[in-house]
Amino acid sequence: MASLDYQKQHKKRLSWMPWLYFSLKPKLLEWAIPWQQEIQQTLAQLETINIGEYCFIAPEAELFAEPGRDIVIGNKCMIAADVFMHGPITLGNEVAINHGCSLDGGRTGITIGSQTRIANNVTIYAFNHGMSPNAPIYEQPVTSKGIVIGQDVWIGAQAGIVDGVSIGDRAVIGMGCIVTKDVPAYSIVAGNPAKVIGDRRKK
Repeated sequence: MASLDYQKQHKKRLSWMPWLYFSLKPKLLEWAIPWQQEIQQTLAQLETINIGEYCFIAPEAELFAEPGRDIVIGNKCMIAADVFMHGPITLGNEVAINHGCSLDGGRTGITIGSQTRIANNVTIYAFNHGMSPNAPIYEQPVTSKGIVIGQDVWIGAQAGIVDGVSIGDRAVIGMGCIVTKDVPAYSIVAGNPAKVIGDRRKK
């Protein structure tokens, strides 16, 4: 009984801190790998999702991908608990999406480069409503330009990224900032709206 309780608690720990999955000892992998295989196979059967090798997807994550709004996940990616993802979304290899993030690809999609790290409670929406005063917001036409996030980008906790934005490789997005314009490669941005405050190459 204690062993089953431990396993249940360890699964919960992995769901909220998924990077731990990639350093599990062989004894723990005996149950962790089949657990993940079942989760990922079920997702692939129910949704239009392609999952790469050696990934971790928390059972508490919610992934939705209708035909034409695919989700493609590269190798060795991790998706934590309470993440919401609605395609079209494409992740490169070794992408980390931490707990509580919300990503919606709209019609055009979100593309995230390899080795990018997204901290908790980040919001990335690749669509927007019209704002004409002549009709309620919910009746407004929806537009979608898409969002592109480069490789080795670090997005801090509770940041927001709006539709149409492109973030260059190796940029850093500060905690809590709202990104409304393109971010050059290597830039460090912070604030609301986000502004460039530094360059990674000078650190």
